[in-house]
Amino acid sequence: MIRSIQAAQRLDSRGNPTVQVDVTIDRGTFRALVPSGASTGANEAVELRDEKPSVYGGKGVETAVQKVEQVIAPVLIESGLRVGTDQKKIDALLKDLDGTKNKSNLGANAILGVSMACARAGAASLDIPLYEFLRRESGAQKPYVMPVPFFNVLNGGVHSGNKMAFQETMIAPVGATSITEAVRMGSEVYQQLKKVVVKKFGPAAAGIGDEGGFAPPISQPHEALDLLVQATADCGYSDRVKFAIDPASSEFFRNGKYNLRFKESTSDNRTPKQLMELYHSLLQNYPIILLEDPFAENDWNSWTEFNKECNLELVGDDLLVTNTKYVQEANDKKACDSMLLKINQIGTITEAISAANLAYSFNWSVFVSHRSGETTDDFIADIVTGLRTGHLKSGAPCRGERVAKYNRLMDIETELKAKGETCLYAGTQFRVAHKI
Repeated sequence: MIRSIQAAQRLDSRGNPTVQVDVTIDRGTFRALVPSGASTGANEAVELRDEKPSVYGGKGVETAVQKVEQVIAPVLIESGLRVGTDQKKIDALLKDLDGTKNKSNLGANAILGVSMACARAGAASLDIPLYEFLRRESGAQKPYVMPVPFFNVLNGGVHSGNKMAFQETMIAPVGATSITEAVRMGSEVYQQLKKVVVKKFGPAAAGIGDEGGFAPPISQPHEALDLLVQATADCGYSDRVKFAIDPASSEFFRNGKYNLRFKESTSDNRTPKQLMELYHSLLQNYPIILLEDPFAENDWNSWTEFNKECNLELVGDDLLVTNTKYVQEANDKKACDSMLLKINQIGTITEAISAANLAYSFNWSVFVSHRSGETTDDFIADIVTGLRTGHLKSGAPCRGERVAKYNRLMDIETELKAKGETCLYAGTQFRVAHKI
């Protein structure tokens, strides 16, 4: 039984307020911290912000905190629902209590904090790890499959102050044999990349963006990829580390065109066809295995057209916002074949799992993601393990809120091996890990 629910205003990785929730049961108190995005989809569940300019520049979340303590807590405690067996009912209650399609009444940040904390408490009440609790909730099979980490080592877009339009350029150690080795490889390439950047642009270019990746003075995607080619080669990992790109193109889509210089005073407008040609050129010249949000969230025709000739994983983020409605629409339109899973886009753990399972039913992949405004909460490491999604991104192997997830994954792997559990590494099968 839930004894109490308390909330507080704390800070995320950008220094902005976020919601912290503590759920107390007989076994103890269990905490969750809610992430927040900078590049957000128009159809995401709504964060509740105070909008008082004199307090945190209008970004305070005291209203959401009050919603947790004054609205959610009394009803949830009175319901008598049990965290160990009633996660789906708890999340349904939260959704019904809000009563809106986008959770704008109570706020997705308030609702998600309660949902996450209840899941942690539920796992503890059953005396099982969180990843096992989430596996049972999702109906996933065993064995456990540890994910390939996609490290965002070069930041652009709204995540950095450089001129690069594309938001993320990632490395993926698909040639590793374990998550522990994959983290080591990623860290080694990251440290070598810093040396490459400093040598080419000087020490001042080693500054990092929101997700821990470097943000050197580059503006073209091939410049970023060339840096990665050199860094991976220097480490001897050319055949074992592949690349991925997240342009986050909704951020630079205006009036039917894509401005690759949207952060400058000039412009470089590309038609959807011209942008497709750029992507095809990059795919031919670099070992890219995943492309996320190559087109804007409302440019459905471009998604469908590009997907006809796309042989790599095509991930929808802003397009889908972890919502079954848009996952279904994307499948109907044959717009993509993979869903990015961000728990705060939808607002409850149950709904996030439902979206993942729907994607799986279409023979899609699921790619778990952090947010640019992150916390030290490592919940998504357990989700990627429990749902066997096979890959996740949590930024560079740098900054505490990013490495917390990678450290948790290594802990899970160590724990599973100590128990004698079969524990595979997704490797080159990251797209189909849920089928292994």
